[in-house]
Amino acid sequence: MNTPNMHLYILAAPLLSAFAVNLLGRVSRAWIGPLILAALGFSTFGALLTLLRVLRDGAYRYTVGNWQAPYGIELVIDPLSALMLLLVSSVALLATCSALKSVQNELPGREHLFFTLYMILVAGLLGLVQTGDAFNLYVLLEITAITTYGLIAMGPDRAPLASFNYIIMGSIGACFYLLGVGYLYILTGTLNMADIAGILPGLNAPAAVATAFAFLMVGLWVKMALFPLHVWLPNAYSQAPTGAGVMIAPLMTKVTVYLMIRVMFSIFSPGYEFIQHAGVQSLIVWAASLAILCASSLALAQRDLRRMLTYILVAEVAYMVGGVWLANGTGMTGAILHIVNDAMMTLCLFLAAAAILYRTGSLEFDRLHGLYRRMPLTMAAFTVGALSMIGVPPTCGFFSKWYLILGAVRAGHWEFMTALLISSLINAVLFFRIMELAYFQPVAGLQATTQQGSGEAPLPMLSPLLISAIALLALGFGCGPLIENVIRLALPPGFAP
Repeated sequence: MNTPNMHLYILAAPLLSAFAVNLLGRVSRAWIGPLILAALGFSTFGALLTLLRVLRDGAYRYTVGNWQAPYGIELVIDPLSALMLLLVSSVALLATCSALKSVQNELPGREHLFFTLYMILVAGLLGLVQTGDAFNLYVLLEITAITTYGLIAMGPDRAPLASFNYIIMGSIGACFYLLGVGYLYILTGTLNMADIAGILPGLNAPAAVATAFAFLMVGLWVKMALFPLHVWLPNAYSQAPTGAGVMIAPLMTKVTVYLMIRVMFSIFSPGYEFIQHAGVQSLIVWAASLAILCASSLALAQRDLRRMLTYILVAEVAYMVGGVWLANGTGMTGAILHIVNDAMMTLCLFLAAAAILYRTGSLEFDRLHGLYRRMPLTMAAFTVGALSMIGVPPTCGFFSKWYLILGAVRAGHWEFMTALLISSLINAVLFFRIMELAYFQPVAGLQATTQQGSGEAPLPMLSPLLISAIALLALGFGCGPLIENVIRLALPPGFAP
C-alpha cells in the first residue's frame, strides 16, 4: 500500500464513487451507502498511510500526466497537506454515516442526486489541499463551491434563497482570487506556486505584487466568511439539508484557512507579509479581534441551535486568521492546531444537532427541554463538544486556544488575547444556556417527540457522534505528540513554536 500514487487514489475514490452513485443509486438506494462508505473508508486509510510516509521520508511533489512544472499541474504532499488530507477524509467519513440517515428522511427519492454532489465536493476538497498550482486551486475552489450551492439549495423553505446569496458572495470571492492570479501571471508568466515564489523576489513591481496579494487575500476571506464578509454563511449553513451541514460546516471554512496559509507561504514569504507590510499585518490582527467579538455577540441573539453554531463558526474563522497573522511560530502552531480541532469540534456539535433534529423535529431552544433525560448519549457527546468549544481542558479546544493566547502575548497583540478570552466566556454563556434548558427545564407542556419516535437517534447517527466526542478528548490528550511530530514539521520555514 506504500505506493507513490496514493494521494491520487485518495482523490479518485470519491470522484469515481460519485459517478457510480449517480448510476446505481437510480436503480436502488441500497447501493448508495456501501459505495460512498467504501470510497471514504479507502480515502481515510490512504490519507493515514500518506501522512505516515511524509513524516518518515519527507515532502514530495508529483506532476500530473508527466507534464513537468511549470507547464503541468503539480501536487505538493508535505506534512501540512498530508494532515489536511487525513482531516478532510476522516471528517467526511464520519459525517457521511450520519448523513445517510438524515438524507433518507429529508430527501426521499433524491438520495442519489444528493450524494453525487456530496462526493464531488469531497473530491474537490481533497484536491484543494494537494494542489501546487495557483489556477488549479481556483478551479477546484469553484468545483467545491458549485457543489455546495447545489447541496444547500436542496434544503427546505428558504434554502434556495440562501444558496443564491451564497452564489453571489462566492462569485465575488472567486473573482477577487482570479484577479490576483491574473496579476501574478502577468508579472511572472507562470501559475506554478513554487515558480512564482522564485520569480517574485527579483521583480521591481511592488504596487502590482501588493495588488495581487490583496486580491488573493480578499477572495479567500470572502470564501471563508471572515467577518464582516460572512453575511452568506449563517443562512446557508442553517438552511442546508442536515446531511450537507454536517460536512460543509466542519470542512469548508477550515480548508479555506489552509489555502490562505498555502498561498501566503508557498507564493509569497514571511518577509513580504510580516515585515514589508507590518502595518497591514497589525491591522489584520485587530480586524480578526473585532470579528471574534462581533460574531460571538451575534451568536448570543440566536434562538435556534444550528444558527447559533454558525455564528460561533464565524468567530472561529477569525481565531485562525488572527493566529496566522500574529507572525510568530506559537500563533501559527495554534492556528494550524485549531484547524484540526475546530473541524472536529464543529463536526461533533453539528452531528449532535442532526440527531436532536431527527428526534424533536426542531432546533428551537424551547424544544430542547429535558433532552438529557430523553437523549443522554447524544447530550453527553454534545457536552464534550461544547466544553471543547469553550476551551475547557482536557478537551482539544483548550490547547489550540492556549497556543493562540501565547502567540498573542509574544506578539504584543493584547487586543487579540482579550478577544479570545471574551469569546470563550461568551461561548460558556451560550452552551451553558443550552445545558440548562436541556437538563433543568421540564418536558411538561411540550411535545416531547415527533413521528420519529423517542429516545436516541438511530445508531448510524449516534455512532459517529460518539466517535467524534471521543476524538475531541483523544486530540486533547495527544496534543503534544501531534504538535511535535506533525505540526512542527508543517510550520513555514523560519517559524518555531
